[in-house]
Amino acid sequence: MDEKLELRFPKQFLWGCATSAHQIEGGLTNDWSDWEKSERRTKHLQKLNLNPADFISGLAANSFVEQNADIACMKELGLNAYRFSVDWSRIEPQPGVFDETALATYLEFIKKLRAHGIEPLLTLWHWPVPLWARDLGGWQSGKIIEPFLRFVEKTVNYLNQEVNFWITLNEPTVYTSQSFLAGVWPPQKKSLLAYYQVIGNLIKAHRQAYDIIKKIDANNQVGIASHNIYFEAKGNKPINRWLKAGADWWWNDRFLKKIDDKQDFIGLNYYFHNLINYKFGRHHDYEKYSDMSWGLHPEGIYHLLKDLKKYNKPIYITENGLADKGDQHRSWYINEVLQKVHQAIEAGVPVKGYFHWSLIDNFEWSHGFEPRFGLFEVNFQTFERLARPSAQFYADICQHNRVFK
Repeated sequence: MDEKLELRFPKQFLWGCATSAHQIEGGLTNDWSDWEKSERRTKHLQKLNLNPADFISGLAANSFVEQNADIACMKELGLNAYRFSVDWSRIEPQPGVFDETALATYLEFIKKLRAHGIEPLLTLWHWPVPLWARDLGGWQSGKIIEPFLRFVEKTVNYLNQEVNFWITLNEPTVYTSQSFLAGVWPPQKKSLLAYYQVIGNLIKAHRQAYDIIKKIDANNQVGIASHNIYFEAKGNKPINRWLKAGADWWWNDRFLKKIDDKQDFIGLNYYFHNLINYKFGRHHDYEKYSDMSWGLHPEGIYHLLKDLKKYNKPIYITENGLADKGDQHRSWYINEVLQKVHQAIEAGVPVKGYFHWSLIDNFEWSHGFEPRFGLFEVNFQTFERLARPSAQFYADICQHNRVFK
């Protein structure tokens, strides 16, 4: 039997998991929770013979209350980092009115993380906005930028002593395309003009938020989490290479280049491979698929990391994972992806950390509670967390700073 090759990662490599507030905290009132119960949404689900109740976030995984249960999961894995988000509507329920109890709860949670040797990466905006911000016109309106910066300044000032890494925006291109091109997510618009307005406002918001966060503490590390897709030109045909170049610019690089002078690191979220053969579309025979029929293509992360090297900034893989309720492919996928990450590091790419999506099962946006991304299974009635077999597999990697090939 062939002996396995040990692939060791750099010292101080961050091993983490990632979550977002709306998906796990519970008890939130924002534009998403409002949309989940809307008549339009309910009728759409009923037409598909789906139960609308399964698509309402409600208490989610109750993580705002179950802080200690989540930290116990992190300790079981041996994580030294955790990426999570705060919810703007919880912190600023009314314009200019801040909930000090909410801020104190977040601070208490972060102090607990630190007490357990876990570095927090804090995301300030992971899609939902307060109802009052939605009523200003949401991200389509320039009126939202000043309130967003007010929220950023208050939150960062409050939590700054305990947080070194700040992610201003999560996947701005995904949010913008799903909400304003596809019209699938709130506010469910299909408008190229709106799409451009929102992208422009998010760029402005990040650039100004960056300056605020650095003014509060020049040592703060600030970036975004960018959802990049590995576009592959089939057969190296000229038309396919031309389409790939356009897709890379439009989807992977445009936003990052607009903020290049206002980011200290790059956060990479990787889920998709798109094989181009005269047209776009993830049409490919994959060895394995997630429960959401996403083709699993570990090799793609190597190509994206190599491409991101041109920015000359530290890179953190801020999300990567799969819906896998039966836990059939998760360990295989983690191992294959991390082999490719190691290969990129060997090629000189400055990858500094990996955050698996997700720590626990959560509310998967428009897909409801059915997709299960967690290393820990969640009983959404009792909120009990139960480790899947892949949790032990990932724990072994985190605790020994290596994978085997």
